[in-house]
Amino acid sequence: MDFIDEITLTGVRAFGRHGVFDHERRDGQEFVVDVTLYVSTARAAASDDVADTVHYGEVAERIVEIVGGEPLNLIEALAARIADDLLEHDIVRMVAVTVHKPQAPITVPFGDVTVTIRRAKPEPGSAVAA
Repeated sequence: MDFIDEITLTGVRAFGRHGVFDHERRDGQEFVVDVTLYVSTARAAASDDVADTVHYGEVAERIVEIVGGEPLNLIEALAARIADDLLEHDIVRMVAVTVHKPQAPITVPFGDVTVTIRRAKPEPGSAVAA
């Protein structure tokens, strides 16, 4: 039996210049990212070797690189960029990515703005819709 397990990172903080307003791209702001990677940890549990899993330290570093990279208008696009990148890991089957924008330019009091997306690799042998 093949299990699907979860590796979750919460609160990865990174500076980025994402937003639709000029001042957001000019001044930038902090973004916070949570990710859950859906994987099988059976091989890593048996071997006790980090090479048999997804190295969450490297995942965190990659998230920071992406958030600090090319500006996007929407956090929806940022979440998708992160998800697509993380799906490149061979053992990752699905990801859930939440991007927080706690300093979003909203004119009323608020606690946070988030977008959560889920993306999965196609099942082997299934057709991928274009």
